[in-house]
Amino acid sequence: MCGICGIIGLGAAPEPIGETVIRTMTDTLAHRGPNDSGLWVDDGIALGHRRLSVIDLSSAGHQPMTNEDGSVVIVYNGEVYNFAELREKFQLDERGHVFRSRTDTEVLIHLYEELGVDMVSELIGMFAIAIWDRRDGTLHLMRDRYGIKPLFYQQDAGHFRFGSEIKAIIADRRVERKASLQALHDFLTFNYVPGEQTAFEGIFEVPPGHRMSVTREGAAAPVRYWDLTFKVDPTITEDAAVESALDLMKRALKRRLIADVPIGVFLSGGLDSSTLVALMAEETTERIHTYSVGFEDQSFNELPYARIVAEAFNTEHREVLITADKVRALLPEYLSYIDEPYGDGSAIPTYYVSELAKDEVVVVLSGEGGDEAFAGYDTHAAYGAYEKARRIPGFIRNGVIRPLVNLLPVSDKKLSFEFKAKRFLGGLDLPPEEAHLWWRIVLNEDEKRALYAEGVAAGGLEPSVRHFRAAFRHAAADQTLSGLMYIDSTVFLPDDLMIKNDRMTMAHSLEARVPFTDPELTAYLARVSPKLKMKDGRKKHLMRRAMKGRLPDEILDKKKVGLEMPYSRWLKSELKDLMMCYLGPENIARTGLFRAEAVAELIDAHLQGRRDNGRALWGMLNYMMWHELYIQPAERADMAA
Repeated sequence: MCGICGIIGLGAAPEPIGETVIRTMTDTLAHRGPNDSGLWVDDGIALGHRRLSVIDLSSAGHQPMTNEDGSVVIVYNGEVYNFAELREKFQLDERGHVFRSRTDTEVLIHLYEELGVDMVSELIGMFAIAIWDRRDGTLHLMRDRYGIKPLFYQQDAGHFRFGSEIKAIIADRRVERKASLQALHDFLTFNYVPGEQTAFEGIFEVPPGHRMSVTREGAAAPVRYWDLTFKVDPTITEDAAVESALDLMKRALKRRLIADVPIGVFLSGGLDSSTLVALMAEETTERIHTYSVGFEDQSFNELPYARIVAEAFNTEHREVLITADKVRALLPEYLSYIDEPYGDGSAIPTYYVSELAKDEVVVVLSGEGGDEAFAGYDTHAAYGAYEKARRIPGFIRNGVIRPLVNLLPVSDKKLSFEFKAKRFLGGLDLPPEEAHLWWRIVLNEDEKRALYAEGVAAGGLEPSVRHFRAAFRHAAADQTLSGLMYIDSTVFLPDDLMIKNDRMTMAHSLEARVPFTDPELTAYLARVSPKLKMKDGRKKHLMRRAMKGRLPDEILDKKKVGLEMPYSRWLKSELKDLMMCYLGPENIARTGLFRAEAVAELIDAHLQGRRDNGRALWGMLNYMMWHELYIQPAERADMAA
């Protein structure tokens, strides 16, 4: 696992790229690769690399790496699990390529010589790749199918820049730092920045499953090389689906055990991570290291379930309890690893559990992707209820049921009945893809516009639901639930979950691998009828059946909780002063983005218990911290005490 960056001069006579600028860019990524650093500077182009040694720990894996004659140069972040198979499949040794290491990097560079950019379709793994072909003066960028590894870029009149993290790009002081208002608008809906945009105007992401090429004339539009196709194969029976899913999960996990360093597991106590432990136990005789997060609030705490799994498989188990004080100690520092505003409450717990693991292992397995592939979210189950509830006449839903539900007292508990009931009813009059967003939404369009200062939305901001609409439309799935799962796989998974998964682990030079994103596994499950995945309203039915007898019944039968923090309660007590400082009238006015009185009303409604605005306020708190760190610095007294 590594960090990569680069800069290429544009135009017929590009200016030379000095070593100082590429070294400065590369040094910002030191946490991603503490074991080695490398630069490559040529006529109008420079590449940088930081290395975390996982496979072939010798210096032979040093990057940037060239082919034998120096005509092709690569910098690469990630792991390609099938590199040995590709070396044999395409007879790279027989075709005269000389190997100087056991790394997947060297396989990639020779594979490019044989296949060109089409090589990317052969790769199974997580990766961000940059290849400079000196023969035709083209830079090729490639990103893995699910966006597990990040890859950002920026272009102006004179240069094209790229990096594993935005900080590498803005380390070149010629790059303007300006907040994107459209990204702000979308962030307030999702609590993350979706799509190719970033929070910075003019800085973008290479989309997952895409590649792009850059010449001296500039960058061409990204090209999709892979897509997830939801087309049900009616011949797949439930028994066959269970058997195949188990086999593919085993193969996916076995691929991700390839390493020359210790491997552990992030064990939440949920079905996905527990499955990884159980399957790993079948593949290794060594004692497994597991790491878990807990909370004092029992509605957020899954430690008892994690302990059941740890005891069942006799793992070397460690835990960390996340408190408001731990959160305070990390604010706003943790945003400096993300470089964007981020309101998902799983990031800080992931930071601390990564810190727990880093002294014992270099690689961890993590369960992201299981819900997207096997239909494990409450929103997936809600769609089945949605179909039935839509048959109830509107005057009964809105005239009788809704007023009764609105009488329920506001609760700070995670996924309380009050929360789910109000959200569910709110989505019943919407199309499926819009209801899918409504069940997760932070602030709707009207609520956001009521917050903005005069002129912020004057340029016209596109509605945030466009991301879900576009994904649902593009999926063209033959069943609605499949279309909703495509949204989760291509928006929520890469733009939210993979952010915290990558940045919080790499903050500790720890590599996280995600077996449930294996393309063979996900492609197969996309062909399985959603009626089998969500049989009789049972989420992850196929995974539960596959793991029957392999996992304790307490794990197979438990409800999904998910990793989140009780910030709704903390913002009323332990973290209230932080909220009042960053979201107070003076600080709000300083940015010119929001109306201070509208923000104050949002806070007051939360503090008085009229409405749970915890997610919105946590998101806004994170946005204001990010804005201060990256856009508009301000003098700030130490709030960590």
